[in-house]
Amino acid sequence: MYKAYKFRLYPNDAQRVLINKTFGCTRFIYNYFLDKCKNYKYIKAFDMCNEIKELYVEYPFLKEVDSCALRCAVFNLEDSFNNYFSKRSSYPKFKSKFNKQSYRTTCMKRTYKGKEYSNIEIDLINKKIKLPKLGLVDIRGYRNLELINGKIINVTVEKETTNKYYVSVLVDEIEYVKEKITPTSIVGIDLGIKDLVVTSNGEKYSNPKELQKREKQLKRLQRKLSRQIKGSNNYQKTRIKIARVHSKIKNSRKHNMISIVNNLVKEHDIIVSEKLKIKEMSSNHNISKNILDASFNKICEMLKWKCKLHGKYYYQIDTYFPSSKKCSHCENKTEVTSNLSIRSWTCEECGSINDRDINASINIMFEGLRIHYQN
Repeated sequence: MYKAYKFRLYPNDAQRVLINKTFGCTRFIYNYFLDKCKNYKYIKAFDMCNEIKELYVEYPFLKEVDSCALRCAVFNLEDSFNNYFSKRSSYPKFKSKFNKQSYRTTCMKRTYKGKEYSNIEIDLINKKIKLPKLGLVDIRGYRNLELINGKIINVTVEKETTNKYYVSVLVDEIEYVKEKITPTSIVGIDLGIKDLVVTSNGEKYSNPKELQKREKQLKRLQRKLSRQIKGSNNYQKTRIKIARVHSKIKNSRKHNMISIVNNLVKEHDIIVSEKLKIKEMSSNHNISKNILDASFNKICEMLKWKCKLHGKYYYQIDTYFPSSKKCSHCENKTEVTSNLSIRSWTCEECGSINDRDINASINIMFEGLRIHYQN
């Protein structure tokens, strides 16, 4: 199984200059061949890589950066075209230097006189990473980890709009995946706006609504940015402030989701949730902002790979399963819950008082249990 470790990168001035040059060169290669494919015909990645050697003569600045990074840019372009041909995405677009910058490079290993050498190495004790052309760079992250077990596949260096540098190390850790365990507990979860996660056990995880907390601050900074001259020093300062606010929102949201997912995976062996269609749900302009801020799909993705990692089971029931309309005690259906403002209702058949979200999560749990025994 492939696993990625993300570290904060602290390059010195010379390394920072070389990283920025690599961003520019990989972007140049990507845009150059995209323009060529657009104006003439599609070129295979193998032929593009051979043509890079000819570009060294015309554009000598390409020799200053890591050659593997340039080839990875070519393979990224090929992947974009394959997605387009398979109708999974739209036609590839040109890369811009004003967005988040990144480049990927491959780990190469050689053996000389019985000793193995690698162009990418990590020393977590001294907090250093060895990268092609850059040498040793300071890193921070994973304080309790002393060693990464597994084979390094590649690394991705990126620069966020906040001018912070990060490196993601992709490692092949086949032995890390545990075998499937014999389940002893199950939980159904209902995802919502008021409470982000409600379990069939009656436990509720509140929705922090990170965007709503900092919305006033964002509006004030964005108004300030709109009055400034584009490209000026003050414009850049305000742009970075806005980027930092967005970064805080993203990191706070991610931290909250990780803590919820870890608790669920730690306490239960089978986890069941709904398969939500966020695009359809966000068409309602009254709740679209809150739905997108909640990041339901991200929670489901994290549950999926966390359960796989720990040998547990994760199921998603059908989107149109009537979890909110069925009584969890007698399975009688009602149309009362079509109104989203109704948070609790009394069953007409058995007279039980049902909390909307807890009742839905119990129905999701039983449907997941049925799917588990069918498999």
